Amino acid sequence: MTAPAALLLLVFHYIPTLGNIVAFKDYDQWSGDTAVEAILNSPWIGFTNFAELFRDSQFWDALRNTLAITTFQLVFFFPLPIALAILLNSVVSRRLRSFIQTVVYLPHFFSWVLVVTFFVQMLGGAGLLAQTLRDNGVQPWDVMTDPDVFIVLVSTESLWKDVGWGTIVFLAALTAIDQSLYEAAASDGANRWRRLWHVTLPGLRPVVILLLILQLGNSLSVGFEQFILQRDAVGRQAAEVLDTYVYYLGLVTQDYGVGAAAGLFKAAIGLVLILIANRLAHRFGEQGVFVRS
Repeated sequence: MTAPAALLLLVFHYIPTLGNIVAFKDYDQWSGDTAVEAILNSPWIGFTNFAELFRDSQFWDALRNTLAITTFQLVFFFPLPIALAILLNSVVSRRLRSFIQTVVYLPHFFSWVLVVTFFVQMLGGAGLLAQTLRDNGVQPWDVMTDPDVFIVLVSTESLWKDVGWGTIVFLAALTAIDQSLYEAAASDGANRWRRLWHVTLPGLRPVVILLLILQLGNSLSVGFEQFILQRDAVGRQAAEVLDTYVYYLGLVTQDYGVGAAAGLFKAAIGLVLILIANRLAHRFGEQGVFVRS
């Protein structure tokens, strides 16, 4: 059953990872009949591509935007699936709980094209909100083209799309908590909030720490399609992130060496963040992603 997933990772992840060698070469796509021959025939230049990358002011703009967006989403978005899972778990009616879960899960299956289109129709200059404000004599504010609130906009889009899907793991973790702990706490006089603080949250802590570690490891990959769709509307200064920077530099301008260097730099930083977060998890007595040898 795991063979298709393993094959998918092998073909589309591990084999292409070997192409990171381009970051250390002066890659010339015409130096061979195939991509492999072109890579092998291209001369080694060491860390020259990385030096060129770090001299590019657009790279630092993209890195700054990426870190700002991922920090904002980590602080304001990461706790929401936990809160939603706790609220759903407290709904007594199974039918009502299933209905709410279906409603909040559904946007996860929408493409980013559809999600961005929905927000444009609602919040854009010609959208429903703007038309309603004009009808009432109020000058509308086009949120979709304002670079000053772009970080809030993309976080809201991600929240609407994925907050329901993010509750699945936490709902499963809630069902694994021993119900006798709640009964013992209630018999000791603990109210609902104290049971939440002393039973529910400690029961969720291992899952929260694990997902937080994975989130930190993926923190520099805030998304590609969502940003490429809105980049022209708000401008490069606000919407350029590392994923779009690698795309424009590596594929559009065909500067493959520097583009590969940017991608490799992002992966290396993600690995370092995972190792640091995993070490902190061990300090707090949790297993983390992997145990210490």
